[in-house]
This record gives sequence, structure tokens and C-alpha cells, in this order.
Amino acid sequence: MRDTIPVIENGNETGKQGSAGAPGETTWREIQQQPALWPTTVERVAEADSRLQLGVRLKDARVVLTGAGTSAYAANAVSAGWPGSSAVPSTDLLLDTKRFIEGADVLFSIGRSGNSPESMAVVDRVHRLRPEIWHLAVTCNPEGGLATSPLVTAILLDPRTNDQSLVMTSSFSNLLLAGLCVARPATMKAVTADAAKAAQSSIGGISEMMKGLADRTEDRVVYLASPPLVGWAQEGALKILEMTGGRYAALAETYLGLRHGPMSVVGPSTPVVCLLSNDSIVRNYELDLVRELREKKIGYLVGICRKDDAQASKLFHAVIPPLAPQAPDSARAPFEVVGLQLLGYHLCLRAGLNPDNPSPSGVINRVVQGIRIYN
Repeated sequence: MRDTIPVIENGNETGKQGSAGAPGETTWREIQQQPALWPTTVERVAEADSRLQLGVRLKDARVVLTGAGTSAYAANAVSAGWPGSSAVPSTDLLLDTKRFIEGADVLFSIGRSGNSPESMAVVDRVHRLRPEIWHLAVTCNPEGGLATSPLVTAILLDPRTNDQSLVMTSSFSNLLLAGLCVARPATMKAVTADAAKAAQSSIGGISEMMKGLADRTEDRVVYLASPPLVGWAQEGALKILEMTGGRYAALAETYLGLRHGPMSVVGPSTPVVCLLSNDSIVRNYELDLVRELREKKIGYLVGICRKDDAQASKLFHAVIPPLAPQAPDSARAPFEVVGLQLLGYHLCLRAGLNPDNPSPSGVINRVVQGIRIYN
């Protein structure tokens, strides 16, 4: 273990990433703008809540949250903070609709463009099978299918959240935040204000730390989180795969799940990024796993935890400050994901790719293509 543990705090936006004409300037801007956009999402959901009486309509309702790809991870993270709800990727819901909507009262769709073929097909299929189900959606695109469908009541986010980059960054955090605001408006308003302030003061420093981590990454990264933060890890892993064209592998796993086989992927120098829970009991399980990794001398261990948490920080080779250190875990994912987006960005540059379009051959697209819908 190092004698000195690097801690990032009060960092300012640094570096030349995102300068005019530089590769990845759009993605860089869309990552950096998130702290300014989070409060607008809180306000837009509050307006929709008042206009639609969401609290009344959703009380005791069985809600199924859905989305595809990154939006599916957002749905998963929203469900983790919404008791009684469930999350089903639209890519699954399309194929087994009857089973997943049994007993449902509301289908809550999440989508950046709102034009995903699976998402729109699910809306149509659910309406035909169960016309009494209420269709609610949150989307970044006022001209997309979810926003314009007569079957859907849509909550529209600030147009700046409609990322133009191939990968979803500010759209992910704001879609996820919007869903959590629908579920827990009072909690999320306070948490968002604190997280936005923390991010504005430290995002530059976190970026520098993630650049250093990218420079030492050989071929893979492991993200560890416990429920209800698994969606954070899943999205982080997807960002690495998307932004590096698969040149770096990424594994998202739970702390307790890592022992059951996946630990075999962790080499002596593999970055293992650990988001520690704010729940003291859950954290005990997590720290036991980190100690085990140290004893086995595997993994370059990076902890996302408070610098004054001496018990935790001494176990890590590097420490990054959390953006929501006092929030319940179910409310943290929209904010803590920023660091993982920055690591994906820097790994993309290291791979010699353009973060705005890391798949120039068209292997993946901004909106999924080539889906044939069968009736």
C-alpha cells in the first residue's frame, strides 16, 4: 500500500479537453454541464407533479419502469429507490410482455431520444394487451416518439440533456434523476442541491484522477457496488465498452457477488473502483471484500469514500470523494456516475478514439437501428 493516499478535493475544471475543435469536445461539454442541469430536472418534474397530480395517481400503483441500454440501467436505478416498482428492459419486455405487465398499473418509459424501436413497440403492445395501463415517460427529446405519442404522458427535460454525443452522459444522469424525483420528490430536491454544489467544485479534480487511472489501466476495469447502486456500476461498465470500442473490458459486480467466480478477472494491477455504501451494515460487508483483495494482493483499489473515513481510506491505493456523501444510497447514482463517465472519456482518448463518435465504423449508433418488429 502507498504511504500517501491521493485525495481529490476542490478541483477546478482543468486540461485542454473540450477546447474548440478538440476531439470529444461535445462529450466533454455534456459531462461537465451536468451539475448545472440537475436543478432544472428537479424543477421540471415538480411542475409535472403539480400539473399531473403524480403523487395521487401513482400512490399504491404498481409501476413497471423500462428503457433500453443505458436507459434500462437508469430504470433499474430508479426502481431501486421506488418501493413496489420493478424494472424490466424494453428489450426483454418486448419479447415477454404478458408476464412482465401482469398486475401493472403504470408503464414508465425512460429514453433519451424516445425513438428506440423497442421502446415504441412496447408502448404499442402494452396498450393493445392492457389498454387500462397508464403510460408515463420521461425523455430528453420533445420531437421523439415517446414525447409525441398520443398514448403517452411525457415529462420533457431541458433540451440540453439530449446529448448529441454517441454515448449518454448528461442524459443518463438527468433521466435517472427525473425518475427518482417522481418517486421521492422531497428527498431528491435536497440531495440534488448538495450534489450539484459538490460537483461544481470537484469535477475538475476528479477528472484529473480519472485520467491518471486511465493511464495505468492495461486492459480491464472492475466496478463494485451494492444494491441499490448496482445500476451505477452497470452504466459505468457500459461507458467503457462504448467509448473504447471494446478495447478495454469492464465488469460490473456486487461486492458479495465478486467472490462467486468473477474475482478471477482481477489481476494484480486491475483497477477496482469501489463505491462504498452510506449504510454502515452494508459497508461492513464491502470493506471485508476490499480487505480480502488486499490480502490476495490483487487489484489497484480505488475507493469512492469520504477522506475523513480513516477505516475505509487506508484500505485503498487511491481515494475519490463522493458527490453525495450524506444521501441515502438509493438517491446517489445520478451524481456518483460522473466519475465513471470521466474514466470512460479518458480511456477513449487513450485508445486513440474520438469520444463524440467512438464507433466510426457504425458498429453501434446513437439510436439503435436494424430492429424489425413482429406483430
